[in-house]
Amino acid sequence: MNYEEAMEYLQGLTRFGINLGLSRIEELLARLGDPHRKGLKIIHIGGTNGKGSTTAMLAGILRAAGYRVGAFTSPHLHSYTERYTINGIEIEQVEIAALLTELRPHLDEMVAAGHECPTEFEVGTALAFLYFFREKVDYLLLEVGLGGAIDSTNVALPLLAVITNVAKDHLNYLGHTIREIATVKAGIIKPGIPVVTAATGTGLQVVEQVSSDKGCPLTRVGQDITWAPEAHSISGQHFSIWGQKGSYEGLEIRLLGRHQLVNAATAIGVVEGLIEKGAQIGKEEIRGGLAAASIPGRLEITSLQPLTIIDGAHNYAGARSLKSALADYFPDRDIVLVIGMLDDKERGHVVDVLVPGAKAVVVTKPDSPRSGDWRHLAGLAGRHTANIYLSADVGEALDQARNLTGPEDLLCITGSIYLVAEARGKLLTVGHKDLN
Repeated sequence: MNYEEAMEYLQGLTRFGINLGLSRIEELLARLGDPHRKGLKIIHIGGTNGKGSTTAMLAGILRAAGYRVGAFTSPHLHSYTERYTINGIEIEQVEIAALLTELRPHLDEMVAAGHECPTEFEVGTALAFLYFFREKVDYLLLEVGLGGAIDSTNVALPLLAVITNVAKDHLNYLGHTIREIATVKAGIIKPGIPVVTAATGTGLQVVEQVSSDKGCPLTRVGQDITWAPEAHSISGQHFSIWGQKGSYEGLEIRLLGRHQLVNAATAIGVVEGLIEKGAQIGKEEIRGGLAAASIPGRLEITSLQPLTIIDGAHNYAGARSLKSALADYFPDRDIVLVIGMLDDKERGHVVDVLVPGAKAVVVTKPDSPRSGDWRHLAGLAGRHTANIYLSADVGEALDQARNLTGPEDLLCITGSIYLVAEARGKLLTVGHKDLN
């Protein structure tokens, strides 16, 4: 198969939808020789929000320390190749095609033998283990896809487990309470394996209990590791962190939002855990790696005229972080909001956070079959403002929003990752300046 044929084949596996469980991925990996059990040094990263940013910071630090760092992340914004990187460089399309061509006969044989066919994400996970094993990466940053306990990545036996936080998301799959969701996410905790978490409240209680039951050393971000902000601008943030093995003062990141300081502290907690296991990582490498980290679509400024920011705030916790950042960085600007969300998200709660005070709201349709009745979002927004516009086409929605945005206003595009991806592609294509 060439790349286009491979992508068509992979996307065809979406007919199996989200089908949680480990039996299919375990069978497939066994047929591939269990590459995930052949010496890969894995950091397993779960949580509701912040996984991508924490991964980006860890990758930056490890790369600055001279290590060859693989990262498996999801979802992607513009290309499937974004999911597989080594030292920030995406896998080649031809390599994706070759790996999927290699995997396909195994999938056919599984079905012929009476097994369920693995889902798209399970196949992508198996591809990741095979690719990074063959590439002999020093560390693999493995991001959980959904939940934790029965997510396909949970076949890994990591060096460390990370649970960034616990908030309500994917309620149809993970549960409707923080305790239920935290229990699923804590499923990545393995006996005796160190855990780093920035969870709070009930989520932290669950992580603490599971870690204690399984004999796992636990690092609590906010207690064992603390931080203090020092200054911020649209160019980045300055701050200091105090860890268990040292202090890290005068740090800088380009990522915006006070929640990114929590992610930075989490990353340093992981780094300290790796140092305890023999990694050679100095303070200057931590400083340089954090400063170099970037991640598109997270409070990303794509233009100064008009001032435009995009952020994938697809759940309530993400919306609160976005609202806080807008107040911190742009307190005197009126906001024109472009928003589109999937039908299975807590749209009402997100709208209740982001819409109050907005100058105008343009509701659009994310490019996903899960968009459902996307216009219903306008009705929810109507509880807070009468200045609501609708457009099913994302490009038209952006044009409409720009027409509503004055020279001193802020254009904010948020919601589903599908919307953020399409909008970002259009904004950068027409020549807006990507500041990250």
